[in-house]
Amino acid sequence: MHDRKSDEPGATSGRRARGELENGVLAALYGADEPQTARQVRERLPGDLAYTTVLTILSRLHDKGMLVRHRAGRGYAYAPARDEATHTAERMRSLLEHGTDREAVLTRFVSELSEQDEQLLQRLLSGHDGPHHADRTDEGP
Repeated sequence: MHDRKSDEPGATSGRRARGELENGVLAALYGADEPQTARQVRERLPGDLAYTTVLTILSRLHDKGMLVRHRAGRGYAYAPARDEATHTAERMRSLLEHGTDREAVLTRFVSELSEQDEQLLQRLLSGHDGPHHADRTDEGP
């Protein structure tokens, strides 16, 4: 008899969702105050991942241009190439570009925002986004 629970999202089948490890590694690096070695990243991740698994993910993210690295002893220390907001915005834009119905996606996205996020989005779209707006317009001559 087949257990349908193993087919459900979030079921523990021993396999992670696609990109889950990369996202976890990026989150660990975004939460760090300085570049991290593979061993340091491993310590920040839940579970008991093999050191070589973390090293592989770091190498893949570096190869994709998502991380920068510099020598740290015999290995490397890694840091995100872009800040978290830029990375997330790029992912959102990529998802939107690959969809077939932009209006439906944007409509659903906006309809599921909290009231606070919806107000923030309205302020941003109207050009009244607070102190950050002044930073961009006061670049000088």
